[in-house]
Amino acid sequence: MKYLLIFILAGLLGACASPLQKSLPSDISGNNLTREVKQRRLKVDKLLAQILDVKGPRTIENTLEPYNEMMIQLDAAFSDAGLASATHPSKEIRDSALKLEQELDKFGTDLSLNRDLFEALSSVDVSKADKATQHFHKRMIKEFKRAGVDKDEETRAKIAKLKEELTKITQTFSKNIREDVRSIEVQPSELKGLPQDYIDSHKPGKNGKVKITTNYPDVFPFLRYANSPGRRRELFIKYYNRGYPKNVEVFNEMLSKRYELAKLLGYDNWADYNIENKMMRSYKRAQKFIDRITKVATPRARKDYQELLNEKRKRYPETPRIYSWERGFWSNKVKEAKYKLDPQEVRQYFNFKNVKEGLFQITQKLFGVTYKKVTDVKLWHEDVEAWDIFDDTGKIGRFYLDLFPRDNKYKHAAQFPFRRGLTDRQYPQATLVTNFPNPRTSEGIALMEHSQVETFFHEFGHLLHTLFAGKHKWVENSGISTEWDFVETPSQMLEEWVWDLDTLQLFAKHHKTGQPLPKELFEKMLKAKDFGVGMGVRRQMFYAGLSLNLYNRNPKGIDVDAIDRRMQYKYAMTPPLPNTYTTYSFGHLTGYAASYYTYMWSQVIAKDLFSVFEEKGLFDPETAAKYRKTILAPGGSKPASELVREFLGRSFNYKAFEKWLR
Repeated sequence: MKYLLIFILAGLLGACASPLQKSLPSDISGNNLTREVKQRRLKVDKLLAQILDVKGPRTIENTLEPYNEMMIQLDAAFSDAGLASATHPSKEIRDSALKLEQELDKFGTDLSLNRDLFEALSSVDVSKADKATQHFHKRMIKEFKRAGVDKDEETRAKIAKLKEELTKITQTFSKNIREDVRSIEVQPSELKGLPQDYIDSHKPGKNGKVKITTNYPDVFPFLRYANSPGRRRELFIKYYNRGYPKNVEVFNEMLSKRYELAKLLGYDNWADYNIENKMMRSYKRAQKFIDRITKVATPRARKDYQELLNEKRKRYPETPRIYSWERGFWSNKVKEAKYKLDPQEVRQYFNFKNVKEGLFQITQKLFGVTYKKVTDVKLWHEDVEAWDIFDDTGKIGRFYLDLFPRDNKYKHAAQFPFRRGLTDRQYPQATLVTNFPNPRTSEGIALMEHSQVETFFHEFGHLLHTLFAGKHKWVENSGISTEWDFVETPSQMLEEWVWDLDTLQLFAKHHKTGQPLPKELFEKMLKAKDFGVGMGVRRQMFYAGLSLNLYNRNPKGIDVDAIDRRMQYKYAMTPPLPNTYTTYSFGHLTGYAASYYTYMWSQVIAKDLFSVFEEKGLFDPETAAKYRKTILAPGGSKPASELVREFLGRSFNYKAFEKWLR
């Protein structure tokens, strides 16, 4: 999941709007991006001068509130530029957005190193303020110090230079992945095994061959279903070589600069700096967590692997092993043989239009809200939609949906906060960016894998978190601003609703007959659901181990590709494929950096939270209301551990997760 945290002081991003206007924009096309961002910058300059000119005692009113207004303006500028650089169809605007991001990052760095501003903020007495204000103030001061504001002038200058360089490096790394769309050409006969709707949407070109790209809607069905092992292998290599070799030098420079910055800030390495302000607190604890999860998952993973190998040996008796590029294909074959489950039959019940309507219906019922489509706002592409959300108090926010692939758009699935909500001041807004099959280009029939349905629910969980956490005074407390290794918890929780028959039958209907998903088919899905989960967890631990072990050391002289291969051998259950370079297409190495363990850590907590819904009922109104009130609505106004205790009545534990895994 991609999200933008509010603490500019830590070099991160966020969102908000114009003063004293609880209104919603009529134009977010991005066409006026540069002008609007510069206007916000001018407002920030004036506010900064106002704070520094204060005479007499520092107070919440004369110092913290103007600072909050600064963050509101900067947050909106960051969000506008970040969304445009990832999604805008115009190259000119995308390029402008990237430059604006660089300028804003530099300005944010300068603010975080401004000793006079720090002294002004830290001298405010908040001892008699409410707990949310105290929490905000404590986090803010800590992030200033983490940014290096307390270092000498020479060191601060070095920090500023490094951060400016890192902004450009990380942008380049992501851009190289986003723009590197590769492809193979196959004969029409080599589409055998693929769903008919996929074949129908991939017509031969003038040379009689069919082009298959590394974009999500192309690559993953091909790897799961295509009968040709040679072509699957070829496409797999293309997919995992995106960004290579361009990103080799870029990534090595990123490692070097981040290590240098960590040392300047007083840390042993980037991993310790990166993880310090999260629930995990240190990279050594993160490593212990990865090893613990790996140990728990291993018996299940070995069983999964042997079943895959046995199935493959039915066709290739002498085969020695399962390879990474064929795991999805043979998983489908095991499910067909052992559970009599045909994944292509399942797809017939998940037409995009129905899935979207079902997601809306379920989340409205669960949280007591309604959605209304907005038609009078200018958006950045014809496929993008705007929706307002209401509860019994009235309008509470707006969200935007940019759900289908196109050239030069962000290639994964993510929620981008657009404006963080402020009490009596500003509605929260958020954007969902995905790459699902587009019904507009396939005559209304756009069948989804069940895993894509899970992804849709997952990202919508992030979006609701942003919207429900939109009633705070301090922008740093609003939206998804909890510790980074907790933010995946609500999104992973919402995935559970796509594994309940009553829930699925609300929207999972055959795209031709309209008949709901049969109970018999669902029971097959349920039996097959957790096949491969052991290997899947081990694969996640590979990514977690890779991200941690690339950043937990001095990078001078290290062999990145050797670490990649070693982590695959240690965690992934399938050996690395020669001539593939996972690291350079692993986009999370910029934002998540050393903390990719976040996804599994959040899942441990999510399984524990979901156990309450399992006991009380998936649509139990009291449980859902309590969950919204104690987990989602507080945003970052409290530590995540407190949120969990308020909902569960205790600290979280591993019991539900280990039960699921075993």
